Amino acid sequence: MVYFTADMHLGHRGIITMQDRPFSDVDEMNKALIRNYNAVVNRNDTVYILGDICHHMEVDAVNEIISKLNGKKYLIAGNHDKKYDPALFVEVRDFMTVSLNGEYFALMHYPMLSWPKKNSGSYQLHGHIHARMDYNEKNRAEGVRRYDVGVDANNFYPISVKQILEFFSQMPDPSDEDAEDE
Repeated sequence: MVYFTADMHLGHRGIITMQDRPFSDVDEMNKALIRNYNAVVNRNDTVYILGDICHHMEVDAVNEIISKLNGKKYLIAGNHDKKYDPALFVEVRDFMTVSLNGEYFALMHYPMLSWPKKNSGSYQLHGHIHARMDYNEKNRAEGVRRYDVGVDANNFYPISVKQILEFFSQMPDPSDEDAEDE
């Protein structure tokens, strides 16, 4: 299985209040995010982490946590990421495109207004803005295939490619709107 996540912000006490996360302290948040991640991502799964693994943590402490996260990890670097041990990742990049389940995805930490193959039905997955699910629902309703994979929008869990494709399968068909205009 293939998963995506972003914006865990491990070690960042301030994110709890800034994003109204349901944790009493940073230790509880770190444990919950790691537990949730490993509850869905298995050892042989692939996970694309779209940035901001941590904030306000020493790199050695983060490397130790990353080593305990399941899966073959790709990092699409975010604005708070450090120079983690590259051996912990299959690859580290600022931008990446992948084809999965017959679909094309543009991966970046930041949301993009345009991306490769956008007009051909591709998807743009991102983090950074700490959106809630209503942001993803609004994009879908407007026919925009852009999705925030961050933990704040996904109940503090990684989300699978299958879940994203199922989510967008409910997108309105633009040809239906054209028929109404006639």
